[in-house]
Amino acid sequence: MNVAAHPVFQSLTPVFLLIAAGYAAGHRGWIRGEAVKDLSNLVFLLLIPALLFRTMSGVRLEQLDLRPIGAYFLAAGLLLAVSIVWRGFNCRSVVLGLAGTFSNMVMIGITLVGLAYGQAGLVTLLTLVSVHALILLTAGSVVLELAAAHGMQREGGPAPRLAATAWSAIKGSLIHPIPLPIVCGLLFAQTGWTLPLVVDRPLQLLGNAFGPQSLVLVGVSLARTPMAGHWSLALKLALSKNLVLPVLVGLSAWAWGIEGLALTVMVVAAGLPTGANVFLFAQRYRVVEDVTTAAMGVSTVLALFTLSAVMLVMSWLVA
Repeated sequence: MNVAAHPVFQSLTPVFLLIAAGYAAGHRGWIRGEAVKDLSNLVFLLLIPALLFRTMSGVRLEQLDLRPIGAYFLAAGLLLAVSIVWRGFNCRSVVLGLAGTFSNMVMIGITLVGLAYGQAGLVTLLTLVSVHALILLTAGSVVLELAAAHGMQREGGPAPRLAATAWSAIKGSLIHPIPLPIVCGLLFAQTGWTLPLVVDRPLQLLGNAFGPQSLVLVGVSLARTPMAGHWSLALKLALSKNLVLPVLVGLSAWAWGIEGLALTVMVVAAGLPTGANVFLFAQRYRVVEDVTTAAMGVSTVLALFTLSAVMLVMSWLVA
């Protein structure tokens, strides 16, 4: 078999070459640290919304299969709960649990799934993306506040306001440059209208710029990620994220009767490396910041091998 001609190789190679190019640029200082935030804003506030809105603007609600949402988050929630119980109920264990369950579906996932599985696969992924942050990050916020309250009460201090924190997390997840354009695109699609060419073409060009820009940015961030001194725990978290979660999601999807392309996209989405949002929790609660950063880096590097394996297995199972 010609490995270079295999669809998995052809899909993964451009993704990781662009990440490697970004890593080289960051390592050599071609992109300064202060410029990374501006590039990130460009990707998240302009390029991603254009891509997401345009992709979903032609999708009718009756075409959507919502079973992947239930199957995916049942598995992710189970893994998160087991991780927290195993490590003990505290802020540290919650953040580490999120590091082992929260996928980088946007920066890496959208481009990879688009290359490997086309528009149909992208619709399934974006169905997950639309509620990914809302479900996992809101759940993480609530559990973290409960853990913080538990710790403060043990020390005799006042408990934080859980309801206010939960509402803030839900609101922040909804009014966000990722789920908002997805919802707006879906609402537009239900009108039966089509985008005028003078609007559709700029959105297409902006969306086309998202893939390479986001992957290069992942590489730049990776070059600035310190990983020394945390290899053991970071590797365990990366294996949980890259291998354990895809297996659980695959079993859950099978139990829900999901098959074909939707099953493949779900498992591949679960096998993506750890997303950057987890670090925000570590930073906010001032726990395991170095470990979380290292886990993101190790998970991304390891994904070169684990994602290849996951995609190959799924190509054999769903033939």
